[in-house]
Amino acid sequence: MMPIQISLAIYILHTNLGMGSLAALAATLAVLLCNIPMTNLQKRYQTRIMEAKDNRMKATSEILRSMKTIKLQAWDSQFLQKLESLRKVEYGWLWKSLRLSATTAFVFWGSPTFISVVTFWACMLMGIDLTAGRVLSALATFRMLQDPIFNLPDLLSAIAQGKVSADRVASYLMEDEIQQDGIEHFPKDQMENSIEIENGNLAGILSQATQLLMEYRSGKSSLLSCILGEIQKLSGTVKISGTKAYVPQSPWILTGNIRENILFGNAYDKAKYDRTVKACALEKDFELFSCGDLTEIGERGINMSGGQKQRIQIARAVYQDADIYLLDDPLDCMMGLLREKTTLYVTHQVEFLPAADIILSILTVENSSRTTQDPTPESEPIIESTSDAELQQTRQESEHNLSLEITEKEGKLVQDEEREKGSIGKEVYWSYLTTVKGGVLIPIIILAQSSFQVLQVASNYWMAWASPPTSETEPKFTMCAAACIASSSSRTFNSTKLFTTMLHSVLRAPMSFFDSTPTGRILNRASTDQSVLDLEMATRLGWCAFSIIQILGTIAVMSQVAWEVFVIFIPVTAICIWYQQYYIPTARELARLSGIQRAPILHHFAESLAGAATIRAFDQQDRFSDANLSLIDSHSRPWFHNVSAMEWLSFRLNILSNFVFAFSLVLLVTLPEGVINPSIAGLAVTYGINLNVLQASVIWNMCNAENKMISVERILQYSNLTSEAALVIEDSKPPMNWPQLHISGTEQSWGCRKDGQWEINPHTGLFRIVEPREGSIIIDDVDICKIGLHDLRSRLSIIPQDPTMFEGTVRGNLDPLEQYSDNDVWEALDKCQLGDLVRAKEEKLEASVVENGENWSAGQRQLVCLGRALLKKSRILVLDEATASVDSATDGVIQKIISQEFKDRTVVTIAHRIHTVIDSDLVLVLSDGRIAEYDTPAKLLEREESLFSKLIKEYSMRSQSFNSFPNLHN
Repeated sequence: MMPIQISLAIYILHTNLGMGSLAALAATLAVLLCNIPMTNLQKRYQTRIMEAKDNRMKATSEILRSMKTIKLQAWDSQFLQKLESLRKVEYGWLWKSLRLSATTAFVFWGSPTFISVVTFWACMLMGIDLTAGRVLSALATFRMLQDPIFNLPDLLSAIAQGKVSADRVASYLMEDEIQQDGIEHFPKDQMENSIEIENGNLAGILSQATQLLMEYRSGKSSLLSCILGEIQKLSGTVKISGTKAYVPQSPWILTGNIRENILFGNAYDKAKYDRTVKACALEKDFELFSCGDLTEIGERGINMSGGQKQRIQIARAVYQDADIYLLDDPLDCMMGLLREKTTLYVTHQVEFLPAADIILSILTVENSSRTTQDPTPESEPIIESTSDAELQQTRQESEHNLSLEITEKEGKLVQDEEREKGSIGKEVYWSYLTTVKGGVLIPIIILAQSSFQVLQVASNYWMAWASPPTSETEPKFTMCAAACIASSSSRTFNSTKLFTTMLHSVLRAPMSFFDSTPTGRILNRASTDQSVLDLEMATRLGWCAFSIIQILGTIAVMSQVAWEVFVIFIPVTAICIWYQQYYIPTARELARLSGIQRAPILHHFAESLAGAATIRAFDQQDRFSDANLSLIDSHSRPWFHNVSAMEWLSFRLNILSNFVFAFSLVLLVTLPEGVINPSIAGLAVTYGINLNVLQASVIWNMCNAENKMISVERILQYSNLTSEAALVIEDSKPPMNWPQLHISGTEQSWGCRKDGQWEINPHTGLFRIVEPREGSIIIDDVDICKIGLHDLRSRLSIIPQDPTMFEGTVRGNLDPLEQYSDNDVWEALDKCQLGDLVRAKEEKLEASVVENGENWSAGQRQLVCLGRALLKKSRILVLDEATASVDSATDGVIQKIISQEFKDRTVVTIAHRIHTVIDSDLVLVLSDGRIAEYDTPAKLLEREESLFSKLIKEYSMRSQSFNSFPNLHN
C-alpha cells in the first residue's frame, strides 16, 4: 500500500503546491533510499543472530538431554557458563541490530518533519505563496504519510528476518538426502533369499537366523545401517524381500504409555499382544508398574531401566510380525517366535551363539567365516524368562524413584503443561519493567516520546499562525533519538536479565523436574518466548505508550477548537473500551493456547529425529509426518482464531473512529463564520483525519502488548523453580582428602514406598539425585546430606550405563573443566584402549565430536566415560553397567584396568554380567529396595537358596550351553 499512498500524497501536494511537490517527492525518495544500506546491514545482523541462536539452542538441547550426566559429574557450573557465553555472543549481535533499528527509527520518525521543511523551503525559493489553506493541506497530507513511514523500520526488519529465514530453509532443503534407490525392495517370496548383498565389502546371502559375531569397533551397527539404507551406497547391491523390523543398540522409546510403544501404530490384537508380551518377558515388568502396560513412559524412557527399554523395543519389533528382523545387540535376545523369520543379529556376546542357524564371525569388515548350527527349539522364547532373582535386580535398575508420583497422577508421569488463567497480573508487567536498574529507563522513554509529540504539535500550531518554518523544530530529532536508544537499551538488558534468571533456575532444578517435563517446553521458552522478549516485547510496549501520547496530543488540539466533539467522542471511546474488554480475555487465552501448543511440536520433532532410523526401518514415515502436521494444525488453530478475533475488533474500532471523525468534520463546517480561527480549524481537521487511526491503534497496541506479555509470563514461570540443595555449604565442607577408602553405614533408606515394594537405583542416593527422606548415608564419617552437592559429586566418579558425549573435541569430553595436562589425557586414553584411535586422527586431542557423539560407537563412548573416571582418580568409583556395549575381550581388559588403577579405592559395581562382580570383596543383593544379602561371594555361594547363588546357576547354564556348542566349519 505504501507506493499507492505515496503516489496519492504527491498528487495532492502537486494540486496544492504545484512544482513544490517535486521537492516533497525528492525528499521522500531520499528517505526511502536510506533504507537500502540499512536493510542490507540489518540482514547481515539477522544472519549472525540466527547463527548465534542456533548454537545456543543446540547447546541447550544437548545439556537438557544429558542433565543427569552433568549433575553426576558436578559439571553444572561449567555448562552454565557455556550457555551464558553463547548468550553473550547472541546478545552482542542483538545489541548491534537494535542500535541499527533505533537509528532507522530515528531517521524515519524524523522524516515527516524533514519532508515538510524541504517542501516549504522549496516553495519559498520558487515563490509559491504559502497560504494557511495550502500549509494545512500539506500538513494533513504529511500526517497521512506519517503512520506508514513510522511502520517502515519494522517492515524492513521483518523483511530482513524473513529473507534470512527463507535462505536458511532453502539451504537446508538443498542438503543431501538418503539414497532412495540405495536398497532394492521386493515383495515377499519374489526372491530366493530375504537379504542379498552383492559386490560390496561384505558379500552374503541371508535367509535364516543369522548371527554376526563381531569385535568391538568392527562396525556392526554400520553393517545394519547399510542394509537399512541409512549409509550412502558407494558400490554393490543390497536386495531385501518382504517387510523388516529393526532393534537398535541404543533403545529408542517414544513418550507415551508402554502399550503405544509396542503397538507402534498397529491395531491392538489382544491375543497377539499378550503372546508378544509373554515372549519378551515383560509380564513381570508390568507387575511392577501401578498401571501395567498403560503406565506412561517419560521422555527418552527416563523412568525405565536399560533392560526394560530393550525389552519394550524388542516387543515392538515382534508385534510388527515382519519378514526380516535386524537386531543390533539387544540384551538377552533369543530366537523363539522368530524361527520362521529371517533374523540378522549382530553381537559381540558369545553366549548367544547357540541360537543361530548361521554365524558370521567378523574380526574386521573384510574377513569373515561361516559356521552353521542346528535351529533353535520351537519352545524357546525370544527372551529368556526372567528369574525371580533377576526380577529383584530389575526392580533396582529403574531410574530414581518416580513410582509414587506416577501413582498419584493416575499413571501419568508427564502432566499437561500448566497455563495461567485470567488477566495477566500486574506483577508480570512490573517484573518486566523493573528488571533493569529498577525501571529507571522507562521515565526517560516516556519523557522523550512526550517531548516529541509536544514539539510536533507546537510546530504545527506555529505554522498554522502563518509563521514560516524554521530550524527551531529540529529538537524533535534529538528527543526521537533519545527515545529510540533508551528503548533499545531497555529491550536488550531486560531480555538478557530474564533469560539469565530462567537459565539459572532451570539448571539448578532437581532431576525430578527434568524427568516429568519434556525438553520441548523448556526449549520453547528458551527460543520462541525469548525471541519475543529480544525483538518484540519492548517495541509493543513502546508503540502502546506512543499511541496513547499521540491520541492525547490530538485530543488536546481538537479541544482547543471544537470541544463539542467530545460529546460524541467520549461515549464512542467508552464503546471501544467495552469492545476491548470483550476481546482481551479471548485473545489472551488463545495466545496462551498457541504458546502451549508449540512445545509438543518441538518435542515430537526432536523425538522423531532421534529415532529416524527406526521410523524408516518400520516404514512409518507417513504416520510421523501426519502426526507432526496434526500438531502444527493444533498450534495454528488458536493462532488463526486470534488473528480473526483481532480483525473482528479492528473492523468495529475503525467504524466507530470514522463516525467520530465525520461528526467532527461536520461540526467544524457548520460553525458560523468568525466563531473560530480558520487556520486553527484547519489544524484541528488535519489532526482529526488521524483520530480514527489513533483511537483504533491505542486499543490495538494495548491488546498486542498484553498478548506478547504472555511470553514474559511463561519465562517467569520457569524462573522460580524448586532448586536442589546448595552446591557448596561453606560451614560444612568435607576435608580435602575426603573420601579415603570405604562407605560405611547401612541405614540407607532413600526412595519412595509403593504398594509394599521399593524401587531404587543405588547411585541416585549416593550422588543425591534423590534426597534421602529418612536415615543417613555416611562416607568416611561424613554425612553426605550435610555437605554441598558440588563437594559431594566432584569427589565421586561414575561410569553410567548410558554413555554420554558432548559436541566439541575429544579433550573437551574427557576434561571439560580443563584441570589436567595433555600428558594426563593421553595416559587416560591409552589405559581405556582409545589412545591409538585418537592418535590416528589428524587433529589428535582436538578431533571433533559431533552432537551426541554420533561419530563414535556406543562402545567407544563408554570407554570415553571410563577415561573420565581414570582422569578424575576419585577414591570411590561407581560402575553402572559400564561394559554393556563392549565385547567380552574388551570387557576383560577394562576389568583388569579397573582392578589395577582402582585397587586402593572403593569400587561399587552394578552389572548384569556375573563375572564382573564375582571377584568383588563384598556382594550386596537388594530385594524390593532393601538389603537381602550382604557378604563375601564365597559365603553367599555356600548357601544354595541365596539370590546370588541363583544368578550364578543361571549364568553357568548359559556358559555350559556355549561350551557344548559344536565346533563346525564351513
